[in-house]
Amino acid sequence: MVDLTSSVAAGQGARELQGPRGPKPRKVVTRANVLIYGTLIVVSLYYLLPMWVMVMTSLKGMPEIRVGNIFAPPMEITFEPWVKAWSGACTGLNCDGLSRGFWNSVRITLPSVAVSIAIASVNGYALANWRFKGADAFFTILIFGAFIPYQVMLYPMVIMLREVGLYGSLTGLVIVHTVFGMPILTLLFRNYFTSLPEELFKAARVDGAGFWRIYFRIMLPMSLPIFVVAMILQVTGIWNDFLFGVIYTKPDLYPMTVQLNNIVNSVQGVKEYNVNMAATLLTGLVPLFIYFISGKLFVRGIAAGAVKG
Repeated sequence: MVDLTSSVAAGQGARELQGPRGPKPRKVVTRANVLIYGTLIVVSLYYLLPMWVMVMTSLKGMPEIRVGNIFAPPMEITFEPWVKAWSGACTGLNCDGLSRGFWNSVRITLPSVAVSIAIASVNGYALANWRFKGADAFFTILIFGAFIPYQVMLYPMVIMLREVGLYGSLTGLVIVHTVFGMPILTLLFRNYFTSLPEELFKAARVDGAGFWRIYFRIMLPMSLPIFVVAMILQVTGIWNDFLFGVIYTKPDLYPMTVQLNNIVNSVQGVKEYNVNMAATLLTGLVPLFIYFISGKLFVRGIAAGAVKG
């Protein structure tokens, strides 16, 4: 009896190793598949074609650009437009390229992202787990603030920064980015912390853990995806910002986007399209790099509760 049972088990194990029997399912070309893949291909070409033109143009010399096809690859690759865009293009009175604007953008982005995310994460944690008096009213005000047009607050912010002596400085611009990023980031963190198991918070409270211990020991280690989402949103928004940069700083402190505008819209001399394209690509490299290295975590953060109510 034991031998018979062993034989049957061995036969079942062999069949499982062989996999399911029968012919492999054939891929069927349906109208739905053709429509889906056709749409994806068209949309991809719509977005990739301008990128192709920019890259090819940035690698050509001006004589080839004037007589050649904008879609054709360069007959002779040159990186001189990239070098000039970085360190030689004129952005007004200065002709040091985008290098100065790049470091200005770094000095603006890093503290703005760090401070806004740190404060918003604590706000979201408090709103999700600690029901203090007036929490609902505070959350309503934050939601309302997230949808106020920036243009409404431009002049009041100018007056406030001028009164405290920070108008025209990088510190003032950092404060502006931090304030305007706070509402939407608080909403994201609050929704994410709400989606976490409440039993963890209650168990920590029973064990005697306080506000900050629960935040650093329990909530923070579980929140990497939403921190990545917040970082990508803030870095992209602050790095690509033009309006605040041109209003709240002065020419020596302009961020990279403002200097790019000055290069592209310069009316003096010959229009160097290859330098303009190279400068545009250089300006977008930082957000693009962050998307590439943290794309999976961004999707995880969105799926794990970043947009849940």
